[in-house]
Amino acid sequence: MTPTCYRHPNRETGVSCSNCGKPICPECMTPTPVGMRCPECASQRTKVVRNPTGTPSQFSAYPATVILIAINVVAFLAEIGSGSGGLSNAGGSVYTHYSLLGAGVSEGEWYRLVTGGFLHAGLLHIGFNMFALYIVGRVLEPAIGTPRFLALYFASLLAGSFGALLLTGPFEPTIGASGAIFGLFAATGILARGRGMNTLANEIGFLIVINLLFTFSIPHISIGGHLGGLVGGAICALAIIAGDRGKLGPQRQPVELLVMLAVAVVSVVGALAAA
Repeated sequence: MTPTCYRHPNRETGVSCSNCGKPICPECMTPTPVGMRCPECASQRTKVVRNPTGTPSQFSAYPATVILIAINVVAFLAEIGSGSGGLSNAGGSVYTHYSLLGAGVSEGEWYRLVTGGFLHAGLLHIGFNMFALYIVGRVLEPAIGTPRFLALYFASLLAGSFGALLLTGPFEPTIGASGAIFGLFAATGILARGRGMNTLANEIGFLIVINLLFTFSIPHISIGGHLGGLVGGAICALAIIAGDRGKLGPQRQPVELLVMLAVAVVSVVGALAAA
């Protein structure tokens, strides 16, 4: 059974205070150099402590975020190694064989729906996306738990691939983690609003609007990918909010994960039809 916040018994959470161990919800979390703290422990002065492996213990609060960033970086290095889009935005075997391409998907290369979301077209592209992933991931993953965060990420990624194929020609490749990240932004904003953190919700809403302005004003940005990820992430977040409000029953997390799986399945089916 998922524990509930010690200050808000109606809110389930997968995060505990790194000092006293009490379960805390996003409203009660205070990020510190040694992890999330409850309001009482956050006021105490502590030293930064490292675990036996030498890794700062704060990373235990958002492991999936760190791993996803690492995978994207490794994929980017593979692009460079193959002589492709890592630095030049064209050519190379990794870019050619793993980017999201409608013609390839229609010929059975379904893996492109996922792999395209881990490739990038230059240092600025990956730098911006990974910075955004780190910023939103370290807030969202502790708030909803790693399993739901990963399900949300990949559901948004696949929804972004669906949107990209809807609005892109069959021979125009699409790459980038932006669809998944737009989904994370949408989810963070909706969850913040639903859990009463209106200031955070307003800040995320502003970021989404700014990024949408860039999406529609700068050439060669995948409008469909960004909008698809945004919608996919929003649907997943609404399922979590329904769970917060007791509408999914006592076993809420499996139901929420099923909703995210449904978003992923519908996105894959739609992407295959669009391709």
